[in-house]
Amino acid sequence: MVHMRTDIGVTNEHAHSDNDSYAKELETEVLIVGAGFGGIYLMHKLRELGFKCKIYEAGKELGGIWHWNCYPGARVDTMVPIYEYSIKKVWKILMSLNIVWDWNWSVKYPGYEELREYFAHVEKVLDIKKDTAFETMVIEAKFDKPSSKWIVRTEDGRTARSKYLLLATGFAAKRHFPDWKGLASFKGEMHHSSFWPEQGVDVKGKRVAVIGTGSTGVQLAQDTSKTAGSVTVFQRTPNLALPMRQGSLNAAEQEARRKDPNYPEVYANRMTTFAGFQYDFVERNTFDDPPEERERFYEKLWEAGGFEFWLANYKDLLFDKEANDQAYQFWVKKTRARIQDPRKRDILAPLTAPHAWGTKRPSLEQNYYEQLDKPENEVVDVNATPITEITETGIKTADGKLREFDVIALATGFDSVTGGMKGMGLKDVDGVSLSEKWKNGTWSYLGMTCNGFPNMFFLYGAQGPTAFSNGPSCVECQGDWIVDAMAKLRKEGITYIDATKEAEESWRKNVTALSDKTLFPGTSSWYMGANIPGKPREQLNYPGGIPLYNKECREALDNGFAGFITA
Repeated sequence: MVHMRTDIGVTNEHAHSDNDSYAKELETEVLIVGAGFGGIYLMHKLRELGFKCKIYEAGKELGGIWHWNCYPGARVDTMVPIYEYSIKKVWKILMSLNIVWDWNWSVKYPGYEELREYFAHVEKVLDIKKDTAFETMVIEAKFDKPSSKWIVRTEDGRTARSKYLLLATGFAAKRHFPDWKGLASFKGEMHHSSFWPEQGVDVKGKRVAVIGTGSTGVQLAQDTSKTAGSVTVFQRTPNLALPMRQGSLNAAEQEARRKDPNYPEVYANRMTTFAGFQYDFVERNTFDDPPEERERFYEKLWEAGGFEFWLANYKDLLFDKEANDQAYQFWVKKTRARIQDPRKRDILAPLTAPHAWGTKRPSLEQNYYEQLDKPENEVVDVNATPITEITETGIKTADGKLREFDVIALATGFDSVTGGMKGMGLKDVDGVSLSEKWKNGTWSYLGMTCNGFPNMFFLYGAQGPTAFSNGPSCVECQGDWIVDAMAKLRKEGITYIDATKEAEESWRKNVTALSDKTLFPGTSSWYMGANIPGKPREQLNYPGGIPLYNKECREALDNGFAGFITA
């Protein structure tokens, strides 16, 4: 049977406190949905300007995806301190009432446990929970014309009314379950990666199946292989993963760096790069360098680890197929050398590229290939032999073979980027649901607003830099724009703002035109909505990079809310 965490029920222990966020009828100026990186950032910035804000959060704690993620091996693929807030009082050592509030990381790429501790530290400094209602699932939200307010209803029958509605639900909020025959018949343990039990799953000596090879599948397989009797990975597309180069961090060194007057430039500089990281593409093309120099450059990126081979590479990597082929040939040479089993080698690192390198987000791995190369582990190519059925004891494939398991991990991903917003009952001024409006494609303006949804903003979602960026960088870029827009509206006495249909259409064309210059459209990926059957194939993310995105959004704000109707 499929087991799910039950963190989103109505048995709310927080509701019995003095927190008025749980009021049966809540009135607030701003209602934020989601208490991850985005929701917390918006709350903090808007509070500083005197806005009255509340947060509705489906989970039991702050942290967004890091509240939900607790599967084996779950960790971030961005190095700290790039993957953290730039808010000075969060990173600066503070002393108050003889209590020292500081934060140091133990490793370059923290796991979910440490990221949860980071959000606990953020709470100590920013005091977000006093205005947050946990275990609160939004099931309907619509703009009421007579009162000019959003009316938001929750699963347990509460109602909130607010002038502004801000959506910070993230890009991976709606889980995807395959429609295989017999999915509910399995007698062992089966868990979706995002519903992994908090107490963990004992895999020691057991037969484990991991279905999916996105970043979650890679992390699950890599980690469970340490203690499981065997791990079988069911792979549709090979993950063209990169070496993480994990390493420990020294607290004293971190504290010394933060005392440097120039330390804030770490955060300022990340906003000047394409993807919001500490590095960027080099200003030359692949074939500008002779083969020997190109090999040395690739080797340098490879040894640095992380996403450098992806996002600090030649500037034509994601635009020119021949240039991209050079990168793939280097990747495949380095990766195949780590796999001794010839059959597994051809499945995990085929000589012919399955798609343009980097047009699917590569995962960061530590010993993924070595673990799967172990004789007790297996890799099943589900393109050659698709999964046909889940039985009481295991998984049957098209060749008639039944593999028996004790534990099945579904790393089958999400209805990414648009799924969360489409699934929360959002309705426009005419009562038409967002899911209906986006049925045949996605329309937004600036990747932060939608026509027919006045006084509503969202971040880290459709047609923003979202999946092409470091999460905190994207959140702060969009969050700052939303906060500045709301401050400008208040200053100018504007009470109503709505994107025009023409602005939406223009933005969609802009996103598509930028994407069409790249190699992304040629790859079936969740970037293009291709992982969900029946979902329109389109570019779901803004592919022009954070600096260009910020410039275009700022122009709309500076030019008197260009593209909006205001009143």
